[in-house]
Amino acid sequence: MIVVTGAAGFIGSSLVSRLLEDGYRDIVVVDDFSKHEKDANLEGKKVSAFVERKEFITWLNLNHRFVQIVFHIGARTDTTEFDTTIFNELNLNYTKSVWNACVEFGLPLVYASSAATYGSGEFGYKDDHELIQKLKPLNPYGDSKNDFDKWALQQDRKPFFWAGLKFFNVYGPNEYHKGRMASVIFHAFNQILKDGKMKLFRSHRPDFKDGEQLRDFIYVKDVTSVCMFLLNHRKNSGIYNLGSGKARTFLSLAQNTFSALNKSTNIEFIDTPIDIRDKYQYFTEANMNKLRSIGYAEPFYSLEDGIHDYVVNYLSGHKYL
Repeated sequence: MIVVTGAAGFIGSSLVSRLLEDGYRDIVVVDDFSKHEKDANLEGKKVSAFVERKEFITWLNLNHRFVQIVFHIGARTDTTEFDTTIFNELNLNYTKSVWNACVEFGLPLVYASSAATYGSGEFGYKDDHELIQKLKPLNPYGDSKNDFDKWALQQDRKPFFWAGLKFFNVYGPNEYHKGRMASVIFHAFNQILKDGKMKLFRSHRPDFKDGEQLRDFIYVKDVTSVCMFLLNHRKNSGIYNLGSGKARTFLSLAQNTFSALNKSTNIEFIDTPIDIRDKYQYFTEANMNKLRSIGYAEPFYSLEDGIHDYVVNYLSGHKYL
């Protein structure tokens, strides 16, 4: 039995799809199922049980003997939310409860961290445990993820195998419900179809030209491939970056989206919203040496190939993974 929390969400539902594709049939999905805008992400997927998020620890107490691994993907991911009590409840304290249960019952745990922990990148983007105490995230979401990473490293009692994955800018199928927090590619696709053009944030720093802000964009299919590797690997516990390892500009992202739609590039620059302007990351790039060093050898999708697959095979037909 494999448990996936946040299973109705973007990455969680994509992982459920990958598990089913690889022949795993005993999958338990955990989420807040009262939010019906995510229902389509799991529609048609044959799973063993649906467990409400608030009931999960109780359920695990009763069923831990049957569980093979826990993928704790569920989290509050809104980088524009500034109510720290929400993040403390859902991202920090709830994850501590999942961790402690996995320790008690001898279960391996893979959990979602975030590249938001790196803040403005003043300490670089290397997943070195020694750097985690120094990191200065730019928003409460990043703080909550870094606070848990720090807590995990300080624990004397740990799951026999555990991995925290610092997701960089993930994009791909099953993010239709995410609204403002959906990937730039998702928004680009919809803007281009509606208006024939795409809006990008103007640079508010003299060292970056408009549209040349750089991010490490990683296709969700690569994220699930790494999860499958860890499912079978189960050694070399620690915190790992999960990006493509190659920063690309938003201009490249936009141009590739236009190309996938067979449309001419038409870009308009707008001011970055005031509420996120001083929290905005102008550069991220995952150092992927650590994950590679433990044996993950699969190539990552290029931005060109990932966008083409996403646009042509999913967005254009409003399809799900």
